[in-house]
Amino acid sequence: MLETLISFVLATATLAISPGPDNIFVLTQSIVNGKKYGLATVAGLMTGCIIHTTLVAFGVSEIIKQNPNLFFVIKLFGAGYLLYLAYQVYKSDANIAFSTENVQKKSTLQLFKTGFWMNVLNPKVTVFFLAFFPQFLFSDTLPTVIQFYVLGGLFILTSFLIFSSFAILAGKISDYIKQHDKVGIYLKWAQIVVFVGIALLILL
Repeated sequence: MLETLISFVLATATLAISPGPDNIFVLTQSIVNGKKYGLATVAGLMTGCIIHTTLVAFGVSEIIKQNPNLFFVIKLFGAGYLLYLAYQVYKSDANIAFSTENVQKKSTLQLFKTGFWMNVLNPKVTVFFLAFFPQFLFSDTLPTVIQFYVLGGLFILTSFLIFSSFAILAGKISDYIKQHDKVGIYLKWAQIVVFVGIALLILL
């Protein structure tokens, strides 16, 4: 059980560090407006994750109760989707580019709301949770709803710590990225390895 949870946290950390719309948005807001505003954005994003966790927890748990074979199909779907994400990352540009031009000044509450709705209204997040979480169910005795919430809590905590570090250290991180152009390549391949590794674990 502990090994599964540690693997989940490591995979989550790798994905949180890898460049994406969310952490780039946090970084940009922090550079332009200050770390307090970046942290407000992070809080909104992480609150949105609670909604996705709930949708997946109760939806998939009900499927497991009614039809274990259908749950196996969901796991196969998850493997296929993760391989698709790995391919998308492979095709993407490894350069990390973020622009601080035309970034509007907003209050911390506005940025919290922006982060929240950015997350909640993104259907790709729900699909990702559906593909990612079931692969790390860690107990044969604990109710699946509780397991999903444990995974959701770990996902939110790990992502929050990393995203908050981006907000607090925004200036240093952006300077480092500008000075080391290979950072994007390393993070790109780390993300690919995580997606492919989890997919192969299911398929094999």
